[in-house]
Amino acid sequence: MSGLAVAAFSLTAYAQAAKDGGISESMLRDIRKAQVQTTADKALFNAIAANSIDNLAQNHANAVELDTYFSNETKTQSITDQKQSGRCWMFSGMNVLRADFAKKTDSLTVDFSQDYLFFYDQLEKANLFLQGVIDCAKKPMDDERVRFFFQHPLNDGGTFCGVADLTEKYGLVPKSVMPETFSSDNTNRMSGLIKSKLREFGLQLRDMVNAGKKPAAIEAEKTKMLATVYRMLSLTLGEPPTEFTYAFKDSKGRPVGEPKKYTPKTFFEEVTGKKTLNGSFIMVMNDPRREYYKTYEVDFDRHTYDGHNWKYLNLPMEEIEKLAIASIKDGRKLYSSYDVGKFLDRKRGYCDTENFDYGSLFGTTFGMNKAQRIMTYDSGSTHAMTLTAVDHDAQGNPKKWKVENSWGAAWGQKGCLIMSNRWFGEFMFRLVVDKKYVPENLLKLNEQKPVMVMPEDPLFLLDE
Repeated sequence: MSGLAVAAFSLTAYAQAAKDGGISESMLRDIRKAQVQTTADKALFNAIAANSIDNLAQNHANAVELDTYFSNETKTQSITDQKQSGRCWMFSGMNVLRADFAKKTDSLTVDFSQDYLFFYDQLEKANLFLQGVIDCAKKPMDDERVRFFFQHPLNDGGTFCGVADLTEKYGLVPKSVMPETFSSDNTNRMSGLIKSKLREFGLQLRDMVNAGKKPAAIEAEKTKMLATVYRMLSLTLGEPPTEFTYAFKDSKGRPVGEPKKYTPKTFFEEVTGKKTLNGSFIMVMNDPRREYYKTYEVDFDRHTYDGHNWKYLNLPMEEIEKLAIASIKDGRKLYSSYDVGKFLDRKRGYCDTENFDYGSLFGTTFGMNKAQRIMTYDSGSTHAMTLTAVDHDAQGNPKKWKVENSWGAAWGQKGCLIMSNRWFGEFMFRLVVDKKYVPENLLKLNEQKPVMVMPEDPLFLLDE
């Protein structure tokens, strides 16, 4: 074979291999040749094979004694524990409400029942699914929106919007009136069974719509289906009270005043001083992929069918920091969300981008910025915590932040987590702030017509 023929054959073979896209034998040889073996590699393998990657990648230079002083800190309160559930959004929201109550009364304390509100959260989400299936029943099963509903018929995650809509509709009760159950602490099995039942119900409702059944008959059938869900929730979470008697307690646990009769809604109004939380706050986010100072709304992202979609004003981190600082300086805690698993030193309860040096361990770099991490599904908001404190440098710039977590008091810094400001900028995503701490220009921007975005976006994961 001539030289030209050999060259032509080689080019053709390469083109076929490239078109195929698989790992060919020659490609594998090239990959292996690229491995530069040194005496240190065997030691590295032996170490990594027998140890946690985080333990080996821990940056010793950053493992100094943790500074726990904060120049501005809200009053401490008891730490909660969501246990094996995805209800961080509810725990964080209620942490804010009980802190506001304690600040307002100056001496009284209250613990709210997560089990109570979770009952109605699950019932409302079941209805949201069933009605969504009815609304989309004439679309094929492989339609994007139909797939969305059947893939996610129920979940225990959420956002502060759920706290606002659910408390407006169902109020609150004290934890002593409806305490936690095994299934509220461990939601997986209960949720899985209800999901299966809902998918079964969803197929039946699609058949009714496509068979031309009257809306009244479909509504009646949906009500029967929700009654089944209600029974499953009652057997696992307990029956929600419609009225109860309660006396508030002081910081030492002593009852204050005579017991009083409440409904969940009158109790909510007494502890918050409001008929509803809706209208009293705005949600802001930092999404560097999208234009700042614009308002966005996440379609289908709500807890109740007749409630509010998750809407947010997209802001640079500097603006978000100013809002957080204004609230903290006034003694008000805030609902906030993070990608908490990134660079988290669990032993110290400390988040910092310099906690671990993965690049040196593996001889490479991890160079994506915040926007790139979001768009490639490498990072997103996954966990809500209650922002409680900030520490400033001599120039007034934030150095570090502190949050109350809902993983129990034995975790981290007595149940809290400290975050460096550089970590805060990279992995903090959303903040709920009372309107009284928001400048007029931002309030006005929050009222602009929102750009609709889809819930499948990688940033719009539920807080769990």
